[in-house]
Amino acid sequence: MNKKEMRNYLRYALIGMLALPLLTACSDDDEKPTDKMQEGEEFFGKANDVFAAEEWYPGGELGTTEAPSYSDPTPVVLQTEGMETSFNKGEDFFEHSYTLNNEPRKGLGPAWVRSGCIQCHPSYGHGKRQTQYRANDYGNGYLLVVYHPTAGTDADGVNYAANSYIRHVTGMPQTKAMSPFKAPIDENQIIINWKTVESMPSGLPMQFADGEKFELIYPEVTIPQMAFNTLPKPDNYEVRLESTIGIYGTGLLDAIDFDDMKAQYQAEAKAGATLNPAMWDAAANDWAPSAWYKLADGTLGIKKFTYAMTRTSLQDGAGANAIWNITNVTRSDRHYLYSTKQWAKAMSEDDEVISSIMANGNDKSSLLYPYYADGTKEGIKERVNMLLGLNTGADAPTFEEYFVKGAPFNGQEEMSDKDYYDFMVWHRGLAVPAARNLNDADVKRGKTLFMDMGCATCHRPSWKTGKDDYWVDNSIKAYAKSIGKDANEILPKYPGQTIWPYTDMVQHRLFMENDIRTGWCRTTPLWGRGLSLQRTGAEDRLHDCRARNEIEAIMWHFYSKESDAYWCAEKFYKLSKADRDAVVKFLRAI
Repeated sequence: MNKKEMRNYLRYALIGMLALPLLTACSDDDEKPTDKMQEGEEFFGKANDVFAAEEWYPGGELGTTEAPSYSDPTPVVLQTEGMETSFNKGEDFFEHSYTLNNEPRKGLGPAWVRSGCIQCHPSYGHGKRQTQYRANDYGNGYLLVVYHPTAGTDADGVNYAANSYIRHVTGMPQTKAMSPFKAPIDENQIIINWKTVESMPSGLPMQFADGEKFELIYPEVTIPQMAFNTLPKPDNYEVRLESTIGIYGTGLLDAIDFDDMKAQYQAEAKAGATLNPAMWDAAANDWAPSAWYKLADGTLGIKKFTYAMTRTSLQDGAGANAIWNITNVTRSDRHYLYSTKQWAKAMSEDDEVISSIMANGNDKSSLLYPYYADGTKEGIKERVNMLLGLNTGADAPTFEEYFVKGAPFNGQEEMSDKDYYDFMVWHRGLAVPAARNLNDADVKRGKTLFMDMGCATCHRPSWKTGKDDYWVDNSIKAYAKSIGKDANEILPKYPGQTIWPYTDMVQHRLFMENDIRTGWCRTTPLWGRGLSLQRTGAEDRLHDCRARNEIEAIMWHFYSKESDAYWCAEKFYKLSKADRDAVVKFLRAI
């Protein structure tokens, strides 16, 4: 049974399971409910005294799957002719790795972060906590964040700001490379040490009033300067970890209007919240200039994706960006390498690299042939420096200049417009799993407590999507033109949907030990996270997986009195064991 057949089997089986109690009730009105019915199946999709009927469908009617799955297509995909076929093809790009020289996923390298997507998103979910950094380890969703903690000037004489990424390696640093090139960072020298919090700054004991204890851990990451294969090597840097989150439902978040986001910011500012000045101008009560992101065609949008809120559109962020820069696979709108000048210079001056190309690059079938040039040491050095240094900087060569005779890829994109379109149908078409057990008394109690404690101040329960006039890049436009269709109508759309992601789409600060870069982190959506243990085998939470369960995640909100969420986490700290369990059960149900 293939994946599509399995999906249909589960879908129809679920429908049958939901219909069974109704058929039973019709045959015998006096029959007592079964245990299964008491657990909530006959209440699925119905309102009760705490939950509205629509809360069973967190992704709305167009974006929810009734199966407990992170990988299902949305009803939009299933209902649109031809779209499920594209979804299945796009899914194949997510689930299988790229290679250096073998079809059908050819084009990896010459340096990369991962060879594929699913390694970072195990079972389509959140990355798992790691004790070492190895790119090839399944479930390692970590991206290395290497940045300057203070302002200064680097060895090239370039000034940098505090909290800015170092220029020596790519923003998503690469730890793998095609031989004989050496990875920009030698991952064997990356050290992850997990530390245990001995006491909280507040001085309060790390146990609840009933005596139940909790533990908090956090990672310290070090990369010695010698691990960087760049010229020059960076200095004045620190390292943090950021793990991937679940990718289901991101199309629905893309459909939230910027005006509605602005209203949320204004409401929080009016309530006295401190907002990131990089996103919000408190004096003007409006977006800060740096909140706007300029897309490839000049279109401006408000940043909404990633922990750091660095991207504005799903078609220019998350998977759309990663399918290029994680694997270094080119396509028609990104026909250049994800690399840095500093790495290119280091490789061009590495005698081992140059000698290997001289010895093995003369054969036209060799992956090293593009770097062989005239076969002389100086010619190879010049070619390596040029080709590996091609990037999106102001001094990057034009399209024509890039594709000189013998250049990598010979002017042919490695991911076709059609393949990229299929990938984006899959990415935008991933459904949110339906909520579970919303008629359970503890789950209802948990939601009531969640709201009473004020958690919904940041974890805003619901949004209404707009018209979903999504932005599209040139690759999608090119494919749409080739089939004679409107580019703004060929991807899954989710207009007018009431969705329940439990996020305000705003950044806040928790002031944790070894905190995220800048300290500002977007409120992570909670929808579907309760299935993490079942789907991925782990339930690690927060940006670097430091929280191993919901209790630890909440207590990190309580770690410092400076935390934006301290006041509501303190209420959780004072709850009884039964009430704490009810809150956790609620979080696992939505």
